[in-house]
Amino acid sequence: MATVQNILATLEAEQIRNISLWFTDITGTVKSITIPVQRLESIVTSGAHFDGSSIDAFAREAESDMLLVPDLHTFAIIPNDTRGTQTARLICNVHAIEGELYLGDPRAILINAIRIAKEANFVFKAGMELEFYVFEEIPKASAEAPALKPIDQASYFDASTDVSSIHFDMLAILEKMNIPIMSSHHEIGSGQHEIDMMYAPILEAADRLLTTRAVLKWVAQRHQLHCSFMPRPSQLMPGSGLHTHQSLHDAKTDENLFSDAKHEYGLSKLAQQFLAGQLAHAGAMSALLAPLVNSYKRLGTSVEAPAEITWARYNRAALIRVPGTQKMDHEGATRLEIRLPDPSMNPYLGLAAMLMAGLDGIQQGMELGEPSEESVVYSTNRSRSVRKLPRSLRQAIDELENDTVLMTMLGNYLGPLYLDAKRLEYREYRASVTEWELRRYFNTY
Repeated sequence: MATVQNILATLEAEQIRNISLWFTDITGTVKSITIPVQRLESIVTSGAHFDGSSIDAFAREAESDMLLVPDLHTFAIIPNDTRGTQTARLICNVHAIEGELYLGDPRAILINAIRIAKEANFVFKAGMELEFYVFEEIPKASAEAPALKPIDQASYFDASTDVSSIHFDMLAILEKMNIPIMSSHHEIGSGQHEIDMMYAPILEAADRLLTTRAVLKWVAQRHQLHCSFMPRPSQLMPGSGLHTHQSLHDAKTDENLFSDAKHEYGLSKLAQQFLAGQLAHAGAMSALLAPLVNSYKRLGTSVEAPAEITWARYNRAALIRVPGTQKMDHEGATRLEIRLPDPSMNPYLGLAAMLMAGLDGIQQGMELGEPSEESVVYSTNRSRSVRKLPRSLRQAIDELENDTVLMTMLGNYLGPLYLDAKRLEYREYRASVTEWELRRYFNTY
């Protein structure tokens, strides 16, 4: 059990003098405040003050005084930096100055969703497959796009000697920071890799994803490389996804409530309703699970990235798959693999959206349609009456704004801020002149 006394003893044994208090803005970017270890006890009791109005799209000026309250279960030691020193890390919840949990904090949004699920006797678990690229050159801050030189020329499951050093450094540091990994391998694209994270309750899964992205960036920088979680760095490269396996469990017995051996796909009635709920809210979820302009350069165009709102077992282009299970698998192993998310997703908002969409399907008793096992391509000429995912961030944001369930989840403050921030991002994109336009038009016109 994590206690202040246990943490202080570890800090003393490791001769660590400082602790980083982590939290995120609405995009999922890590923000931090560093404190000396002597202040930990008082901060656990009373919180650490910070100015919320200075964080982009975080708090109005009138309510700028905020408190960071550490979650002791997230304690981890950050391995040596370039100076050979160590620090520790605690992920924090943001509280209003009066003491209550601040629902403008993405982690608080997820905690609230977990509370709603627990009231119905549900625990939501997830395991994520994180895809990313490693490039030889670190992009410099300039008006020009960086030259993309993948670290290797390997492909799917290749054992590349070019990346063995950085690959094992990444895994070793994740292990030191208590991030259990199920497996890792090379992906299809040159320089593209995948790390599969162990199944866990969703708050723990979200914290692990946040930490893993930060760790992979650090390791790449130490090797003078660049790790990118951009959904599609180039049209010549496959996109990177964040396929997420998910299941509901009984809060008292931990039984997998998605499993029913009598169903053709092994799905209980509860699982079918949950799946139907996610399909019903898929367009709106896109704005949270695929949150960048660049996300829509992956969806429907990259290898096996979904374009239509369908489910299946064998069709890997479906939005949600029901992976097959083996008889010896523990806890039923029945799960839903949603293939919409990409690695730029804010883990707290994304997992909260998955949960609330599925719970709405259960609450409304939604019926699940037939699976779609045929492979589909993104085309405006298709005659089938199948709902399509949004084709741009603008369409996704419009769908989110009209989705009562997900906007209620985000709340009266964070919801409108998120819409405004993403609309601004899309307007800036629409106003930009791309390399493609210059190549296509400059000499002709």
